[in-house]
Amino acid sequence: MDDKNFKGHASLLIAYVIFGLNTPITKAILTHGETSAMALTFYRFAGAAALFWLASLFVKRERVGVRDIILLSIASLFAIVINQTSFIMGLSMTSPIDASVITTLVPIMTMIFAAFFLKEPITWKKVIGVLVGAFGALLLIFNGNIVSHNSASVEGNLLCMLSCLAFAIYLTAFKRLIVRYSAVTSMKWMFLSATVCSFPFCWSDISAINYGTIPADIYIRIIFVVLMATFVSYLLIPVGQKLLRPTIVSMYNYLQPLVSSFVAVLLGMDTFGWVKSIAAVLIFMGVYIVTQSKSRAQMEQEKIDKCKALILSDFTINSNKFS
Repeated sequence: MDDKNFKGHASLLIAYVIFGLNTPITKAILTHGETSAMALTFYRFAGAAALFWLASLFVKRERVGVRDIILLSIASLFAIVINQTSFIMGLSMTSPIDASVITTLVPIMTMIFAAFFLKEPITWKKVIGVLVGAFGALLLIFNGNIVSHNSASVEGNLLCMLSCLAFAIYLTAFKRLIVRYSAVTSMKWMFLSATVCSFPFCWSDISAINYGTIPADIYIRIIFVVLMATFVSYLLIPVGQKLLRPTIVSMYNYLQPLVSSFVAVLLGMDTFGWVKSIAAVLIFMGVYIVTQSKSRAQMEQEKIDKCKALILSDFTINSNKFS
């Protein structure tokens, strides 16, 4: 693995470990009842926008044209507004386990959209890798005892599915746009757009909260959601998005239930048995198989190399005839 691939995988690993921690933390905030899903969504958008614009003061400034600002705003609708709003609202109506199950759809959706938007081939290795990883994630989820399914609802599950659909579209349809700019530059415009877009819909929830009654531990969880699960994670994802193919990026969704299970084990809420060991191996095996699949560029280069080899072979044969 070269340095660029290592950097991409390391960035995604850290980002999705944080996402894995974020699901139970967000559920705890919403279960407490002091903060609504819409209010928490706005905290994420506004907090991350402020942090990204602050971070932009310390990195090389990049000029972004009006056309690309508009495109980044459209990208933010899928990657941030629809993705995060529908997920948080869905999570408030369903269980973390159901939400984790639904996230296993992201690699499958991404593989299909990558074929449509980027003309990436759907190879047998990709299909097998995605299915192996999905099986491992589902085995882990359905073996878990972390929470009960009593809080699940059809509406919540559909909203979580919408979140996955929006993120899969973002990973594929906007890849060429994201690779033009640094993570800080693209995210500062995307989160600014998300903040402005969501403000009219979130204002009533924000203004209705009695901030003096919110316990300190809930504030700490909110800070984690804004700082780590939004700012840091969305700072790292574009790095992986630039260096790796969309299907590989999406495979890291399978880490979320794995991280949740490890947290449950550390907190004494669950045990780590042979089933979880097999699930973990399957998840990482699935990621590995997908990374070994060929991209469109690789397949096209192979065709070119074959043509060159045939031409060279014909030239050699003809040269021998005339010699």
